Amino acid sequence: MGLITLAATGVCSMLGASINVVPFMIQRNVEGIGSYVLPAFLFAAVPAVFAALAYGILASAMPRAGGSYIYASRGLNPYLGFIASFSQWFGLSIVIGVIAYICIPFIRDVTLGLGWEEVSASLETPIIRVGLALMLIWIFVLVNIKGAKSYERTLLPMMFLMFALGAIVIVAGFSFDTSDFLGALKERDNTDFIPTSSVDFDWRIFLSAAALLFSSFIGFDSIAQAGGEAKNPEKSLPRAILLAILSVGLFYFLFTAAVYHTVPWSYVAAEAMDKDISAPGLLSYVLPTSLGVAILLGAAIALINDLPAMLLSVSRLMFAWAEDGIFPSAIAKVHRTRHTPHVALIAAGVMASIGVLGSHFAGDFFLGIDIMVTSMMVNFLLMCITLITFPRINPKLAKNISVIKDRKLQLFIGWMGTLSLIGFLMIHTYKDLTADAEAWYFHSTPVWLIVMALASLVFYYKWHQFRIKGETALNKFKVLPEE
Repeated sequence: MGLITLAATGVCSMLGASINVVPFMIQRNVEGIGSYVLPAFLFAAVPAVFAALAYGILASAMPRAGGSYIYASRGLNPYLGFIASFSQWFGLSIVIGVIAYICIPFIRDVTLGLGWEEVSASLETPIIRVGLALMLIWIFVLVNIKGAKSYERTLLPMMFLMFALGAIVIVAGFSFDTSDFLGALKERDNTDFIPTSSVDFDWRIFLSAAALLFSSFIGFDSIAQAGGEAKNPEKSLPRAILLAILSVGLFYFLFTAAVYHTVPWSYVAAEAMDKDISAPGLLSYVLPTSLGVAILLGAAIALINDLPAMLLSVSRLMFAWAEDGIFPSAIAKVHRTRHTPHVALIAAGVMASIGVLGSHFAGDFFLGIDIMVTSMMVNFLLMCITLITFPRINPKLAKNISVIKDRKLQLFIGWMGTLSLIGFLMIHTYKDLTADAEAWYFHSTPVWLIVMALASLVFYYKWHQFRIKGETALNKFKVLPEE
């Protein structure tokens, strides 16, 4: 994979629900955030940027499939490396299913906009919605199995189309204003809505929103998982990571600002309390039908485009574990003709399918997003700590760092990332544990802790076997896997 395909992997993992749904449904999930969504988004970017820099530095020294697992297992501690990557794997596996499940309502709205009312009605049927979500997952499992060329030919056109259709939202959002929206609302729904001018600022609400909006930056790490398949990985991986997070951050901010420029935040908040809403649905009031269908299509493509990149990411993690002997060796098998980890991809598809079923029965996709945010905060935190410990734990590999070589700057990035991520993780955990829920398993924190406990049992069982085999088995955690 070249620089563009690597960057596209990160871009397509980051855009999707994060851009079309989360900035608006956050009005329900973090009630009272009101007009402070955009400042909260900018605040959420701070730890994400430090984590991205840490990833880029570590990727330049350890360009192998498995990304975060390889970095932390070689530069921090084998157990923490497994926990960091298992946390990432679990969160992404669940959210792949969540994304596939929420894709279907966007496809439904596209068909409704085209006048295909019978098709639209059929997509409301639970068995069809779940069936189509599962079909999407397994189509992209097959795309990944077929190889890098198949992956590239699928991903790049969809990414460019996604940006083009998303640009309609940005242009339209800044072309209209609140009075245009209120007039269209009156004409179409015969509704008089009086916007709320301001809301009291509350640090607790603001920080809770920022912790959730942190999910918008999750995905650039998928670039690191493709380290074994990248051209000139020492340079291309760090560049692709920084290119992805900067381009997505700018696009995301313009997109969200455009929607809130036209649609009053108080209307967004009122609608979010009653139903699921999205950017295309909100802007449909001021746009002609054809453009409304176009941005709905863009939203659907943005969501669908998450799937191949995320499947690549989670499959490479399992592949790396299997190469080190933590998972069954069969998972590290490579297809004879396609040269892809087909067994790991099938296993990733199975986990994502469980995520679809979980989304359907839980009835709230934010549970899956909360699990992902917890998982990825822990993952990013351990990457920043790894940057601090790397030269001491593994000085031989640390000498391979080829970007941001200044040790003082590395320590600044590592410590700032560590401290900010600890703060965000504490805020997110507190919000989750104090939230109203029907049962304990609708809180993301206890679910995540149970999964991590199971992962710890798996690791220590395997570690015990390594110790029995002697020093030779343990030495693999000091060097990089063979390419």
